[in-house]
Amino acid sequence: MAAFLAAGSTHVLTVLAALPRSFGPYATLMLLGFVVGILGHLTRSRWLVTIGILLIFVAALLLPLALIATTNDEPPAPPRVPAGGAG
Repeated sequence: MAAFLAAGSTHVLTVLAALPRSFGPYATLMLLGFVVGILGHLTRSRWLVTIGILLIFVAALLLPLALIATTNDEPPAPPRVPAGGAG
């Protein structure tokens, strides 16, 4: 059982490491969700509407949260404002 869990965690880490770091793939997945949802409304298919909503949810919330949770990047330091008055 322990070996099975260790193998599963290795696969999860591999998948999380493969998440794209740019905005393009997430936007594409979200647009695909909108297209599938609209197609589902036009054909009156509840399954297609549900799949479209799930695609939008995954692209807009779950994948970016997983990316943030697995990245160790520090936020940039705030800009320094010189002391003293202006002028």
